[in-house]
Amino acid sequence: QVQLVESGGGLVQAGGSLRLSCTASGRTFSNYAMGWFRQAPGKEREFVARISRGGTNTYYADSVKGRFTISRDNGKNTVYLQMNSLKPEDTAVYYCAATSYGGTTIPTSYAHWGQGTQVTVSL
Repeated sequence: QVQLVESGGGLVQAGGSLRLSCTASGRTFSNYAMGWFRQAPGKEREFVARISRGGTNTYYADSVKGRFTISRDNGKNTVYLQMNSLKPEDTAVYYCAATSYGGTTIPTSYAHWGQGTQVTVSL
């Protein structure tokens, strides 16, 4: 079992930046590929970005490509999501998740989830 705790959410104006962090404890962090997902009110949880176990491969949803960057530090058991040029439509609860499978954007493929952190982007 791996436990995940997100931090770094908050309120920001459109065009601003935030960096989310997700720190893992329990099982060996580097055994897991990591993903970020988000869920806005009344909407389904959607994929944002994922990163491979070693951090060399990343993949993004089209809606965030060029604005968000996912990275990880296996020495610190932490995955990050740098969010730039934020838009009001980025407003959501953001979740990090861990999977034993690689190359997946499907939420049900991720067995371990954090509690989420709220990101609100105002005009």
